[in-house]
Amino acid sequence: MQLIRAAGGVITRDGASGETELLVVHRPRYDDWTLPKGKAEKGESDEACALREVEEETSLVCDLNGDVAVTEYEDSAGRPKRVRYFAMIPRDGSVAAARNEVDEVRWVTRETALELLSYGRDSAVVDAAFGLASR
Repeated sequence: MQLIRAAGGVITRDGASGETELLVVHRPRYDDWTLPKGKAEKGESDEACALREVEEETSLVCDLNGDVAVTEYEDSAGRPKRVRYFAMIPRDGSVAAARNEVDEVRWVTRETALELLSYGRDSAVVDAAFGLASR
């Protein structure tokens, strides 16, 4: 079976309280909270896919800030899927807004994200991102 290749972002900013916040998205089709991500187009690099998908789902234009993690699982159709996540920082003036398959975006603390995210694999990605940030 063909591997589904996807990429996404762990987007962070400095919150009003000084604590780092990250962006999570809600997808009404699945009624889940997750990190922004999507399938790569033929010939598209993981980096380009991640940046495109984040912008398509959240309106944010971001800069890459390194690799975070890779998750592998079966999608809802039973196909193998691999998602590569990158740390991202929004460019100045870029504002988050839900678009396409997403109906809500939320800036939350790490702790709130871990409570809100629907999948354990996403929580592991968040932990990896914050582990990298504290080194």
